[in-house]
Amino acid sequence: MKKLLPLLIACCCVSAVAPAFSADQVTLRFSWWGGKARHQATLDALKAFEAKYPDIKVKAEYTGWDGYFSRLTTQVNSGTEADLIQTNWNWLTLMSKKGDGFYDLNTLKETLDLTQYTPASLATTTVNGKLNALPLSTNVMAFYYNQTTWQKAGLELPKNWDELIKAGNVFKEKLGESYYPVFAGEQDSMLMIFSWMYQQNQKPMIDIEKKRLAWDHADIVKALGFYKTLIDNHVLPSTKVVASYGAKITPHYELKPWMNGEWAGSYNWNVLYPSQSITLKNPSDLVLGPYPMFPDARDAGQFQKTALMYSIGRNTRHPKEAALLMNFLVNDPAGILPGGLERGAPLSKIADATLREKGILKDSDPVIAGLLQSFAVPNAFAATPFMEDMQINALFTAARENIDYGKMSVEEAASDLEQKANRILRRIMR
Repeated sequence: MKKLLPLLIACCCVSAVAPAFSADQVTLRFSWWGGKARHQATLDALKAFEAKYPDIKVKAEYTGWDGYFSRLTTQVNSGTEADLIQTNWNWLTLMSKKGDGFYDLNTLKETLDLTQYTPASLATTTVNGKLNALPLSTNVMAFYYNQTTWQKAGLELPKNWDELIKAGNVFKEKLGESYYPVFAGEQDSMLMIFSWMYQQNQKPMIDIEKKRLAWDHADIVKALGFYKTLIDNHVLPSTKVVASYGAKITPHYELKPWMNGEWAGSYNWNVLYPSQSITLKNPSDLVLGPYPMFPDARDAGQFQKTALMYSIGRNTRHPKEAALLMNFLVNDPAGILPGGLERGAPLSKIADATLREKGILKDSDPVIAGLLQSFAVPNAFAATPFMEDMQINALFTAARENIDYGKMSVEEAASDLEQKANRILRRIMR
């Protein structure tokens, strides 16, 4: 852990948090998204909180990923958002450009122990001097594979892009049409394509200063051409195949092809390993794979960022109680243990120590191993939240669908994406 700990946390002493509250009953609302494993872990933590603080009740509002952001924006605009909210890093650029989209956590230091976090980690969620959120973990995109299915195909896990591409037709010939080496969802596909591109030219996708795509037309054609290569070589299920399983509204790890081992891998956030593995017949079948690199690549282009966050609604009537709940979940062993690694390897020093002491957090754990792998490869690329903008992701999904359904050629899809993306970036970055 010597390599990981300095990257995640700072050695700080645990400060005592002893807030005073009214004896009146308070009900807090807490909203989050996730899979079944995260839901149950969080509910268990909330039971422990209510047992410790019987004068505070928590109403849990949890869903899957789809629709969460749009529902949250509607609530924020109408002043009806929850007291404690699970948020995403890129939302700060959309919902709090001036730092006033969420409650300033700096004003709650008497209740919320911020000394458990490095100044650098808190800086990632600070806007205009206001701490808009508490970063929970570091998140990275990684390849996880169902090793049993790969063994059935007679293949070792791919070490480079060529081996990944060649595996597609082997899967099809040896295992059948429904078997694919890897699955990548909407945003995941874009980030995989970006990594492949960046390894070759170290060129960012978005030009922050010019507020437009840094990729020119030839770059976009090349990127979408790589996607078509993956589809043509049976590496990924196409959007048409995925749509036949209803994956637009259901996470891939809750679909039969994944649970049966037919989709034999994923390119996804390391923090989602528990949700992905638990739905398999044998969860330990899912293992971290090598990160594919070109032989002469100087940078992996692997998207690494502040992962999930907790924010307090700006319209809350109970900021101190909400801060107490937040502090319990991230800095109190009674709240830390039920949550485990469901939101990644914690940035909180006391959370890290607590989970290690109980044997829950180990360097060999696939969630942690994904981070260690990312730290080991050349990966100086600086992620920008605009790459996670939902409108930009939707454009890439539309381009993939147009290619998969034969509505557009790669060239036509590239032109359409370029025009619309630059228009959106001018609007959201002004």
